Amino acid sequence: MVAVNHLASDGANSSYDETLFSLIAQDLEQKGYSIRLGALPEPLAQSLLTHQLSIEAEAFKSAGIGRGEKYLQNEFVRTDEICWITEGATPANQWLNWTARLQDYLNRRLFLGLFSFESHFAHYGPGDYYKRHCDAFKGEANRVLSVVAYFNSGWASADGGELVLYMNEQDKQGLKIVPLLGSLVIFLSEEFPHEVLPAKRDRRSIAGWFRVNTSVANKVDPPV
Repeated sequence: MVAVNHLASDGANSSYDETLFSLIAQDLEQKGYSIRLGALPEPLAQSLLTHQLSIEAEAFKSAGIGRGEKYLQNEFVRTDEICWITEGATPANQWLNWTARLQDYLNRRLFLGLFSFESHFAHYGPGDYYKRHCDAFKGEANRVLSVVAYFNSGWASADGGELVLYMNEQDKQGLKIVPLLGSLVIFLSEEFPHEVLPAKRDRRSIAGWFRVNTSVANKVDPPV
């Protein structure tokens, strides 16, 4: 399992965010990925977990692959269910504000040109998985940076459901990250194949993506 040093957070200190964002930027610059265990401010993590648990089951839909006309549900690839995050509820607004601050910091520090952000709650029930895949195909320049946040207390290795982050297409072992409450994983979307191993209990998280603006004359991207 991956063991990564992390900061304690009081959840209310903006200097904590600046320090965390600096560490994430440094990781991305040096390795292309950042694993920060328990790094999401605790009040935000708890608020998002409570909000996710309060969402009616009907709001979650079986996840698929692709988007728009290319969207396809494929249980061979993934079996989780998702609920897209939009403005409205206070916890969702807090999350979107926090990621907007991260976006601004990374653009200033790394000049990534991040233009927009999209994310959804994800629920993996016992036995659910997401097989090895990439969040973006090389050269498409849509999803640039992937962000995963976890909301699972007391998660043990026997519970499964680890994220496995592979360093390249040839890597067969990867890094296993336990989906513990408040942990963050951020990585370049085109560079790192990854998968979610089958969970043995309910597993809750957010998956999100920073995108760049690749709009052309007859195509708006990111879509509105």
